[in-house]
Amino acid sequence: MNALFVCVQNAGRSQMAEALFSRAAAARHEARSAGTEPARSVHPEVVATLSELGLDVSHQVPTALAPTDAEWADIVVTMGCGDACPVLPGVRYVDWELADPAGRSPDEVRRIRDEIEARVTELVAELDSG
Repeated sequence: MNALFVCVQNAGRSQMAEALFSRAAAARHEARSAGTEPARSVHPEVVATLSELGLDVSHQVPTALAPTDAEWADIVVTMGCGDACPVLPGVRYVDWELADPAGRSPDEVRRIRDEIEARVTELVAELDSG
């Protein structure tokens, strides 16, 4: 199964979700992330908190959401992009209400990361079961 994680800048929540999903899925499922208004780079606080878990996103470059991304996906997880996220028939959509980690303290970013990790783990288990 293919999971697409979308937020506004593709510099925080969606980058964390893609990295954590890829680790949890261990190649059983694929992940991509994108943003409706991509930033120039991944937020440094996101790079730091993911590196604590051994995940390196320092070389990731935020990308713009393209219609082909949604067509590729079996499930699209949106995180704060509202009406800017495209909706295609036949694709499952889930919205995760999560705070934007940009500019937050390390402890706040860790809480967001841990919430994303819990949701991603649940999603991978669901995808594994059928």
